[in-house]
Amino acid sequence: MGVVTGLLAGVGLFLIWWSTWVPSETAPAAADRRDSVRDRLGDELVQAGFEQTGPGALLGGAALAGFFAGFVTFAVSGALSVALCFAVIAAYAPLALVRSRARRRRRALREVWPDAVDNITSAVRAGMALPEALAQLGHRGPVELRPAFAAFGEDYRSTGRFAPSLDALKERLADPVADRLVEALRLAREVGGSDLGGLLRTLSAFLREDARTRAELETRQTWTVNAARLSVAAPWIVLAILATRGGAIEAYDSRLGVMVLLVGAGLCIGAYRLMMHIGRLPEERRVLR
Repeated sequence: MGVVTGLLAGVGLFLIWWSTWVPSETAPAAADRRDSVRDRLGDELVQAGFEQTGPGALLGGAALAGFFAGFVTFAVSGALSVALCFAVIAAYAPLALVRSRARRRRRALREVWPDAVDNITSAVRAGMALPEALAQLGHRGPVELRPAFAAFGEDYRSTGRFAPSLDALKERLADPVADRLVEALRLAREVGGSDLGGLLRTLSAFLREDARTRAELETRQTWTVNAARLSVAAPWIVLAILATRGGAIEAYDSRLGVMVLLVGAGLCIGAYRLMMHIGRLPEERRVLR
């Protein structure tokens, strides 16, 4: 029985080692995945309002926060294992903050996009050119969208080039709805046609219905998400309180204490991720960059 167990353990370790190597033919795909993660992080920074911060600066700040939190915790408690736990938590905090702010801004934009599309539709029906219809959102559109469209108006007035100004608008908004709207307007500008008003009205109705349905679902699941976050945070809050008492925290520096911390962290992360995966609403991705 011991021989079989040893063989199975050896095969498992070999498969784990083997999976870390990327075959040459799949290397471009792996690079694309890395680019995709970096792009999503950049989009979240823009959506959170940190346009001047890059993904590298965010990750560097997260590492610095983790180091500082670990150093302070170790100085207070003297327990290295506990310090490492709080270092990881502190390193994740900037990423969690950016994602939380990005979610709130996406939720706010989801509510105002139908009004913005209706505004563009009215301007087009009134005889405005497309650049003028977009630029006037900088002072007549929803407050959340005014800065981006005001910048579009400045770009178009300074360059007179519609396509590059649209590309810059997409980068400022970093929003899938903006991508669809921009590409529809670009196509209408280049190809022409009389169906732009109908297309915009259809898009507005779809966005309004999607926002209504999503708001109802998010309202119903809010208490569940908050309860899950409180359940995950409670053990670590208790551990932080214990860290201020040196005699009570020394037990976590033993082998059994480290195992308890690892198992607890794994259970917290696994349960939280499972709950978020089960209750997660589908999020649109930027496929029209």
